[in-house]
Amino acid sequence: MAEQNFDLIVIGAGPGGYVAAIRAAQLGMKVACVEKDKTLGGTCLNIGCIPSKALLDSSEHFAHVKGKLSRHGIVVKDVGLDLGVMLKRKDQVVSGLTQGIAGLFKKNKIVHAHGMGKLVSSTEVEVTKADGSKEKLSAKNIILATGSEPTPLPSAPFDGKRVVSSTEALSFSEIPARLIVVGGGAIGLEMGSVWSRLGSKVTVVEFQDRIVPFADRQASQELLKVLTRQGLEFKLSTKVTQAKVSGKAVQVEVEDASGKKDKLEAEYVLVAIGRRPFSQNLGLKEIGIPQDKAGRVEVDAHFRTKVPNIYAIGDLIRGPMLAHKAEDEGIAAAEIIAGQHGHVNYEAIPNIVYTWPELASVGLNEDECKAKGLTYKVGTFPFIANGRAKAMDEVEGFVKVIADSKTDRLLGMHIVGPRASDMIAEAVMVMEFGGSAEDIARSTHAHPTLAEVVKEAALAVDKRQIHM
Repeated sequence: MAEQNFDLIVIGAGPGGYVAAIRAAQLGMKVACVEKDKTLGGTCLNIGCIPSKALLDSSEHFAHVKGKLSRHGIVVKDVGLDLGVMLKRKDQVVSGLTQGIAGLFKKNKIVHAHGMGKLVSSTEVEVTKADGSKEKLSAKNIILATGSEPTPLPSAPFDGKRVVSSTEALSFSEIPARLIVVGGGAIGLEMGSVWSRLGSKVTVVEFQDRIVPFADRQASQELLKVLTRQGLEFKLSTKVTQAKVSGKAVQVEVEDASGKKDKLEAEYVLVAIGRRPFSQNLGLKEIGIPQDKAGRVEVDAHFRTKVPNIYAIGDLIRGPMLAHKAEDEGIAAAEIIAGQHGHVNYEAIPNIVYTWPELASVGLNEDECKAKGLTYKVGTFPFIANGRAKAMDEVEGFVKVIADSKTDRLLGMHIVGPRASDMIAEAVMVMEFGGSAEDIARSTHAHPTLAEVVKEAALAVDKRQIHM
């Protein structure tokens, strides 16, 4: 078993891991990155963020042709759908990006060790390859970036065929006549939206009393209304008690908060109740790295585990399980190892649901402000009063700005509307610099643009919005 020596070994080549490896190489380190899958990019790039967005965009185009183009005077007859071509395009998008990361590894002289990585000491990683052979790598420092996996539901266990995770839901060979989605979070709503647009009757079963529970309550309620109008059905405050596969159908028993029971049936059930850290066979316990009850690796403010030269980032540690959060942590950890001052501002990490319209948020929502005892003021403005939104025929939703009552400092922003994922970046930047609602209100926003809704919402904090 050959042994190679490095300055840094990164275990996991997802958004956090591959970015950490590249940043470390930029800082002059000799780096190896261990990845169990054939391609780089992790869950996000291969079976998560990117392929789901490819399908979301494709299905949005289809829905526009079917339902909205006629409003623009564009008449299209005999609209068809080639699911095979759509899925092939999705795979091509993924392939191009994974090859791009491989190119970046080559450019930065990063060694890609293909296999399952396991800690065998504080400075050694054993890599088990597909053929069973092993090699040992050693390094001064190690970053754990192994990401997460779908959380199973005991009452509806995955079988990979009819009761599936988001991975299988990206590649259905047919458009289900009926699809049950268990979980009203980002993954469930996004995949539910894809198949609903393509013709499935989608029912979302959510245990809590609202969808996207992390979001501002008003934003959550608005998205629920919009998605319901689009044809999705929702059963809130409801749990799945049993799922039975029978041939090409799944019978699902549910129970609401009052104890009322019901039976649902569909061709497929997508279980999307969240994700859990992927840490099996990583060797954590053997070398003394503790995990909390949720399986997350415990780290200090500088991403160090109990073993000082071993760091952990991304979905493996506390905080929202988001690719961009993992990327920033990867950069920060690499810079800390290099003796610099890497830092992540957890108060300014955006969270997005890529339905249409989109939901995007950053900072605190009203419930969180109340829980913290903060005094705050709110400004909202609807897209229906915006010229560009009307021209686009995309008038659903609003922007909500939350500011401190005394200092006017921006505490949070919540958007339900077209291109919310792009517009939230303005709020992130303002919060990063400790800015105020007034800073947004006094900044010139081009006309006509969707971003003017952000300005009007900031003006509305002091009840001086112009166009409403």
